[in-house]
Amino acid sequence: MNRKTMVLTAAAGLLTPTLAACGSASGGGAGSGAIVVGTTDRFEAAEFAPAPFDPAYAYDAGAWNVLRQTVQTLMHTPRGGGQPVPEAASDCRFTDTGNESYRCTLRPGLKFAGGDPLTAKDVKFSIERVLAIKDENGPSSLLSTIDTVEAKGADTVVFHLKTPDATFPYKLSTPAAGIVSAKDYDPKKLREGFSVDGSGPYTMKPEVKDNRLVRAVFTKNPNYKGDLKVQNDKVELRTYPDSAGMGRALTDGSVHVVSRTLAPAQIAELSNKPPKGVRLVPLPGLEIRYLGFNTEAPVVKEKAVRQALAAAVDRNAVITKVYGKAAQPLYSLVPTTVPGHVNSFFTKYGEANTAKAAGLLKEAGIKTPVKLTLNYTTDHYGDGTAAEFEALKAQLNSTQLFDITVQGSDWADFRPAQKKGDHAAYGLGWFPDYPDADNFLAPFLEQDNFLGTPYANAAVRTKLIPESRRAVDRSVALPAITEMQDIVAEDVPVLPLWQGKQYVAARDGITGVEWSVNAISDLQLWELGRGVSG
Repeated sequence: MNRKTMVLTAAAGLLTPTLAACGSASGGGAGSGAIVVGTTDRFEAAEFAPAPFDPAYAYDAGAWNVLRQTVQTLMHTPRGGGQPVPEAASDCRFTDTGNESYRCTLRPGLKFAGGDPLTAKDVKFSIERVLAIKDENGPSSLLSTIDTVEAKGADTVVFHLKTPDATFPYKLSTPAAGIVSAKDYDPKKLREGFSVDGSGPYTMKPEVKDNRLVRAVFTKNPNYKGDLKVQNDKVELRTYPDSAGMGRALTDGSVHVVSRTLAPAQIAELSNKPPKGVRLVPLPGLEIRYLGFNTEAPVVKEKAVRQALAAAVDRNAVITKVYGKAAQPLYSLVPTTVPGHVNSFFTKYGEANTAKAAGLLKEAGIKTPVKLTLNYTTDHYGDGTAAEFEALKAQLNSTQLFDITVQGSDWADFRPAQKKGDHAAYGLGWFPDYPDADNFLAPFLEQDNFLGTPYANAAVRTKLIPESRRAVDRSVALPAITEMQDIVAEDVPVLPLWQGKQYVAARDGITGVEWSVNAISDLQLWELGRGVSG
């Protein structure tokens, strides 16, 4: 299959006529009503994903972007980034020198959207519920350092931690720590379907077809009390099956803002020849893409095979052919703009070093070419994924050291198979939970990790992760963070490929676009408004 050509050509061909048309803002989403945001994220309620918007289950960027609008957290990432600040809380802080006791005081007068008061007991209930359900696909690992939660009166919550965790304030800013009511959520069971209730800046009404969310209407919550300044009364999120359809909706005016996920060809066109009435806004981004390995699978069990792949892969070639200005090479799990990043893979392997790869395989006595299937998801990360894997196949096979095939499947099939260990090698992306190096290392390396990988390094799990989390001053954690990156480059349980750049496209007259998506890909609908824009 020559899909690396077909995908990009098709996307460009579908996009060009509509962009050239310079659609007016008088389409279905325009005027003084809701601000309409387009997305290619897919939200499905099925056997493998029965509760897409339950905080105890949801653990992907798309679902979290719904929860961030509707379910309040004690802390949140401030507008310009940096350390988390109080949101539902008025004050949060460690109360001991060992970073093992964390106290939050709630804002006065907090209410759920339905009008019921929100108290410390609701916070305790919500956290303990996530830990009790401990869904294998859910975010409970983010709260794993919690020992007990104590509600003191109506407005004070104390978290007693098992081990020091300086990153804990970040974790309280994620939807894993979203506050829900026992009136709406069972303490031991997931809430199936698409309904979500909380105390966030919006309420949400879903429109569902064939068990898939096609539209979500967010209406300003009159009972909201928090740190966020809501700039609109209503936002509508519409889902599209592909980037081309979403692009057409933007240019005909039925959609005002699009971000996830613009195709590489769309970004190039919008950057080079922006049509009248539409602008492209570049934003900082921390998304990463990587190959993961089932280190117990026979074909990649030998470390030398994984190391040879790390030496042979040509990141720049993939990016040039597929992603253009939407990505940059990445030589560590930690992105280049996150404090603590080191180029461990480049230091050890260089760039596209076939001779080094051959030497590694020869020294280990591994017969070549190594036959390996690279698995990827066809519908979760945008239109470039298939082209990316075709490019990886071509370049690795050209070394004559590998006999690579690629296999794509829907996320509904791909993710369960990956978690079960059915794929020896697979492509995944990571949108961070919080912008600290810990969140690019621990989720892949600690016990009960996101990948479900059998790989385990005792020094990382018992010494380096705990050591890095003791340091409130994150610069003190840098030696441990550096050592973990070097261990990953040596053992290659995962192979980082590239770091994404974010773009938002919007129609004139929509303000706050530059704040609508932050560096960790949080969608911040409350920032969007109407007025004079760029």
